[in-house]
Amino acid sequence: MTKVFITGATGYIGGDALAVLTTKYPNFTYAALVRTAEKGQQVQAQFPSVRIVHGDLDDSALLEKESANADIVLHTADASDHVGAAHAIATGLLKGHSKENPGYWLHTGGTGILTYADTDRGVYGEKSEKAYDDWDGVADLTHLPDHAFHRDVDRIVLETGVKYADVIKTALVCPPTIYGRGRGPVSQRGRQVYEMARVTLQLKKGPIIGAGQAIWNNVHVHDLSDVYVLLVEAALQRREQEGLWGGDAYYLTENGEHAWGDLARAMANSAAQSGYIPAPVAETVDLEEAKKYAGFESVSWGLNSRGRARRARQLLGWKPSRPSLEEEIPVILKAELERLAR
Repeated sequence: MTKVFITGATGYIGGDALAVLTTKYPNFTYAALVRTAEKGQQVQAQFPSVRIVHGDLDDSALLEKESANADIVLHTADASDHVGAAHAIATGLLKGHSKENPGYWLHTGGTGILTYADTDRGVYGEKSEKAYDDWDGVADLTHLPDHAFHRDVDRIVLETGVKYADVIKTALVCPPTIYGRGRGPVSQRGRQVYEMARVTLQLKKGPIIGAGQAIWNNVHVHDLSDVYVLLVEAALQRREQEGLWGGDAYYLTENGEHAWGDLARAMANSAAQSGYIPAPVAETVDLEEAKKYAGFESVSWGLNSRGRARRARQLLGWKPSRPSLEEEIPVILKAELERLAR
């Protein structure tokens, strides 16, 4: 029986992925890392058959043990920034697996890594023409500068997938802005777009950073979960194609892109049409002021993160089909209005 160890089951990405996997593969044995007893109860209420592993990412011995015992590790909890957890997962998978019985590591990164050029220059709100390509241009992604956001953990995953290619099959899934209602037990909400919706309702205007021309990719959370499912299918089939696992297995997961200023205007228009704010106004907001409302999320509204997700489409047959971000805006605003009213 296939054993899956997941981190981040209480999160937006991990919760949705677990919901899909347990539906598609109900006979798998699942173990979920959860920090608190309360959250553990919430996970078990939705997924009674999932074994709760109480602990956190700092508990390297626990992560090693669970990773060694699992056939597939799906790492979504602060996955892109916790160096110790990445090392522990790699160590555990290496201990528990062999060339004859490889372990699979489905790691979650993030396209914040692509913003380094803007942050290096201290530029916000300007359009960049640079768009990465995870198929023909994958070397650009696997050799990003070491000071780039998330790069320290990316390197651990990529180097593990090369050095121990026969024993540990790695896939680095790199989502952009994520939207759509999650199907997990705890967090069902994204960050960047949802925070923009909240700030729009609070300020009664759409917030624009700089000229509002910076562009970021986006994906519906259900389409993102499909990538994890397709990778699990590939693992079950022991598929071996060039670039499916290992040093080139860098999967951008976009299904479109948005200019942040256009999104702020669309947000304001929709909010006004629904009667949530008096008028469809979107205006430039000082970055420091915006940070008071939405922290780093507001900084991202001024940054470029562009790429083309060709690898998942080519190797996995990924076909994203959920509503676009623009179509989802009224739903997001309604959800944030209800959240503010609690």
